[in-house]
Amino acid sequence: MIESPAMSPLPEAELVRSSVQLYRYLLRCCRRLPQGHIQQHYRHAIRQSFKVHADEDDPERIQQIIKRAIEDADWVMNKYKNQK
Repeated sequence: MIESPAMSPLPEAELVRSSVQLYRYLLRCCRRLPQGHIQQHYRHAIRQSFKVHADEDDPERIQQIIKRAIEDADWVMNKYKNQK
């Protein structure tokens, strides 16, 4: 069976190591979502999450947040893969 290409996160997901890199990566993923209110919603959610976790200083916790955010981005991208 041939699967249609999934709208998975961008290839550089494995290169994300810092919160700033994660922020930029997620905003780039957002550009691949359908135009309009969906992009606006996720951009707003990304900014809010970044602000909420801005004072996090535990390196292990930061890596957990990065891993979860990339997994969530993968889910969102697959959710909207046929709606662009």
